[in-house]
Amino acid sequence: MAGSAKVLEDDSLLSRLDRKLAKLEWLFALISGLFAFGLMVLAVVSVTGRNGFNEPLPGYVDWIEAFMPLIAILGISYVQRVGGHIRMDILIGQLRGRLLWIAEFLTTFAVLLLMLALVWGTWAHFDRSFDFSAPLWSRDSSIDIGLPIWPAKLVVPVAFSVMSLRVVLQLWGYARAIVTGTTHPVAVPLIQSAAEIAAEEAEMLSRRD
Repeated sequence: MAGSAKVLEDDSLLSRLDRKLAKLEWLFALISGLFAFGLMVLAVVSVTGRNGFNEPLPGYVDWIEAFMPLIAILGISYVQRVGGHIRMDILIGQLRGRLLWIAEFLTTFAVLLLMLALVWGTWAHFDRSFDFSAPLWSRDSSIDIGLPIWPAKLVVPVAFSVMSLRVVLQLWGYARAIVTGTTHPVAVPLIQSAAEIAAEEAEMLSRRD
């Protein structure tokens, strides 16, 4: 399952690259949140129009389809950085030292292979939809109001490419940990136990007092 994690930083090249990529990931997560909010606004407008004026928002379903990749996909790299994706910690949680970092490296490498395959596949899917010579540069459009679909399709390989960069940095971090034997590597999510989370929260509250 997913746990709470922290990412350590230092002055190394890896950590500097981690922080630079984190800014882009944070921006993508912000955009995702804004579009989620926009979808709620569209729902209010559509329901108000239907109930109050017997005139729902034209193409409401089309707009939902266009927004969904931004909401569901754009923030995945940010979640990967902070260790927020679903994890199975029953086995890995029992490992320590180099065995832990080797296990993390292998599972993260499998994620990289998957992401590269998804980048290739989703880019091909976008390429089939995009055409400079077509109206609105699109070979296909939504059914109701004719929204071009290629922008939503482009979001997916872009988000997966950023995710691939994040995974490469994490592989670098795990590889360094395997070589050096450190217990606190930088640029990788360090999953915290419930006791560690509680201790940090207590420390934050004591600072406020």
